[in-house]
Amino acid sequence: MTSVQPVQTARPAAGGKTHLSALDGLRGLAILGVLLFHTGHLPGGFLGVDLFFTLSGYLITDLLLREVRSTGGVSLVAFWGRRVRRLVPALAAMLVGVTVLVWVVGPPDLVRTTLSDGPWVQANLANWHLLAESASYWDRFGSPRVFEHLWSIAVEEQFYLVWPLLLLIIVRCGRRRLDSRVLMLAGVVSAVSLLLMIMLVDPADPTRVYTGTDTRAFSLVLGAMVATRPVRALLARVTGRWAGVVTGVLVAGIGTAWALVDGDGSLWLYEGGLFALSAAAALLIGLCVQTPDSAVAKALAWRPARWLGLVSYSLYLWHWPVIVLLSPQRTGLTGWAWTAVVFAVSIGVAAVSKYLIEDPIRFRAGWAKGRTGLLAFVALMIGLAVLWLALPAPAPVTIDLTRLG
Repeated sequence: MTSVQPVQTARPAAGGKTHLSALDGLRGLAILGVLLFHTGHLPGGFLGVDLFFTLSGYLITDLLLREVRSTGGVSLVAFWGRRVRRLVPALAAMLVGVTVLVWVVGPPDLVRTTLSDGPWVQANLANWHLLAESASYWDRFGSPRVFEHLWSIAVEEQFYLVWPLLLLIIVRCGRRRLDSRVLMLAGVVSAVSLLLMIMLVDPADPTRVYTGTDTRAFSLVLGAMVATRPVRALLARVTGRWAGVVTGVLVAGIGTAWALVDGDGSLWLYEGGLFALSAAAALLIGLCVQTPDSAVAKALAWRPARWLGLVSYSLYLWHWPVIVLLSPQRTGLTGWAWTAVVFAVSIGVAAVSKYLIEDPIRFRAGWAKGRTGLLAFVALMIGLAVLWLALPAPAPVTIDLTRLG
């Protein structure tokens, strides 16, 4: 049995912010759940995406509120610049690498969907494009698309565009009771989002409400609510000395859901279940922040889990193309042997992406900031647009109806 090594659960980071290793561990669990779901070993592992959403909502809101308290405002240019440096390099590398690889070795139908989906991924609208294409998230028998998993990245990037604007409007209206007004806004957005999910769900195929930005917003803003001072204070009062026990109960409940839930056969998920699970994830995040020395937070800060969390973004980007391109039909492998290959290749490519692309551009590339950074971003967007146009798509299969019968 692997033992949990003692690690530093919290350490100062740049700007005076405390970096919590337990949150990295939560990311690691989230991506592990998604990988196990996509390789057929964990029926509810898709709920790891909800944990990602809630973590993003918490971290982004906490960052913005800290900025307001220290500077008196929100710099949208600086915020979006950081998001671009964090997200775009790895995404662009994956888009180019996978597209060229699919074009060279993929079957014609996969090449066509890849070239069709790519521009929408670039525009941060992949989820709406897939819905317009009637591409069901739960269809186990249709032809896979290498970029279909990027619906969730689109939802997060749409959140990164809209949420800071809303917070800026609140700040411009006055800084008095800032956290309370942010909490109120998040509460309204989450309630409306839940109502839309309940109203729009199709029991035969819940893809619309599962991947729609409007119906998934509650997962993000529930995380945002936990970043506000009133919720943190209430959480501290309610849990008190039982915070560690409550944290353990939340982990057990979320883990049970991951082990038992069926995404397309559990209508209750779309009638409030996903909302409840996202709320549980938000409470878990809040308690990990509040009690970083609890047993659960220390376990989440276990070094392998933390490392998996640190590469989780690139690992999420690459794991599905790896699954599609190294399918059991192509490799001749099944079960855990195939899963081991998928994990090894995905983690290896993700590590290369993080250490050779993401981190150098994010932390050490001076040219990636300011005017030169903007020019590089524009050039990259033009280059991607040229890629979708330059690669010829195979002609669609045609059927001569006159020859039938």
